[in-house]
Amino acid sequence: MNLFPALEKTYTKEQYSAQQAQRLAEFIAFGPIVFQVARLMIKFGILDMLRDSDEGLTLNEIADKTKLSNYAVKVLMESSLTMGVVLVDKQTDKYTISKVGWFLLNDKLTRVNMDFNQDVNYEGWFHLEEALREGKPEGLKHFGNWPTVYEGLSELPQQVQKSWFAFDHFYSDASFSQALKIVFDNHTKTLLDVGGNTGRWALRCVDYDSKVNVTIMDLPQQLDMMKKNINGKKGAERIDGYAINLLAETNAFPKNKHYDVIWMSQFLDCFNEKEITSILSRGSKIMNDESRLYIMETFWDRQKYETAAFCLTQISLYFTAIANGNSKMYHSQDMQRLVEKAGLEVEKIYDGLGEGHSIMVCKLKK
Repeated sequence: MNLFPALEKTYTKEQYSAQQAQRLAEFIAFGPIVFQVARLMIKFGILDMLRDSDEGLTLNEIADKTKLSNYAVKVLMESSLTMGVVLVDKQTDKYTISKVGWFLLNDKLTRVNMDFNQDVNYEGWFHLEEALREGKPEGLKHFGNWPTVYEGLSELPQQVQKSWFAFDHFYSDASFSQALKIVFDNHTKTLLDVGGNTGRWALRCVDYDSKVNVTIMDLPQQLDMMKKNINGKKGAERIDGYAINLLAETNAFPKNKHYDVIWMSQFLDCFNEKEITSILSRGSKIMNDESRLYIMETFWDRQKYETAAFCLTQISLYFTAIANGNSKMYHSQDMQRLVEKAGLEVEKIYDGLGEGHSIMVCKLKK
């Protein structure tokens, strides 16, 4: 396993004493309640109060401010204390926020992940075992009867959509500025945005370069959402759509014009290895020696920090239970193997974009 230096020590050697390991094991065993308590400490405003309090607050003061019963506050605070979310002063019995609590409250990544897990995933996790056995997103059923989440995205409840898009955009948007410089360094004039979703990347492209034309290739229902989103915005006249279901292997990439760049951002993680090979193979058929195919993904093995790798490997189980039943956040070597199997080769990899993205630049194999 070829891991970045920051990850290699963590994943190849035992890190915990027996006591620490037992503590972590119990933390995992009580994971569902730990999650809900942390979420409610935010929702009820308790962490906000503690952060903004100079000397901390007593249980009675918290109960008075939140209008919760003394019992409700006490069980929340005692749980949070042993979770490490709050601290208590033994002399005054006043509670203050800990570093963990501060991150729960203020770290945007943590908040996005928490909302995503609560609104999109939490009920679906109960069906993870079925999803693993069947290779289908069994946890999606409580939302609707779609084969994958993507067909049903436009019909999901509003709060679920909000958290889904906030999650999706958080991980991609922070990388766009750096990615634009990489993509347009080669004087790109035509770009095929595969799985372009709501058109956020396409809008950034037409704003960045006044001459580029972008085609977004996606499911018909996604293109409908895209058209509504880009309507009236700068450069929208240089964005068009190409409706396709890429799961059907007979569906070809558009051949009516040449594309300098084929762009796939946070897209291939939505497919299994066989499907990725098929998609890349079909993409290669409309390329020439000057064309480049860009794959932007958060490869879990190329993260600078262990926390990011942890998040990404857990997100893989969202794909298992909710999204489609058979895809994941990939190891970069697995992706490179599939690129080569599809008749392409990796020309260069850019790391460290935004929230841990990498870009694989691919060309036709010689």
